[in-house]
Amino acid sequence: MDTRCTSLDEVRQRIDEIDRQVVSLLASRGDLVAQAAGFKKTTDDVRAPARVEQVIAKVRALAQETGASPVVVEQVYRAMISAFIAEELATHAQLANEASAT
Repeated sequence: MDTRCTSLDEVRQRIDEIDRQVVSLLASRGDLVAQAAGFKKTTDDVRAPARVEQVIAKVRALAQETGASPVVVEQVYRAMISAFIAEELATHAQLANEASAT
């Protein structure tokens, strides 16, 4: 990043702007995760450990390309994926209950 801040307040303001973008992107990702639950037949399909590792490898490579810390990116993604899997499992269960009720 080429932009240099001139004060701590400016740093915090820029971080707040980035946080707003990140949360918006997380909302979009969450919507897609909820949609994915409808396409998966089993909870194993939801957990998909091979897919998780594929995503981790991809984002570590992206981190290298962009100058981000691959270690930090991996830790963030593992936490995020874990949270989304838990949410997707709940959605998947709800969809299964709705299907069996009809």
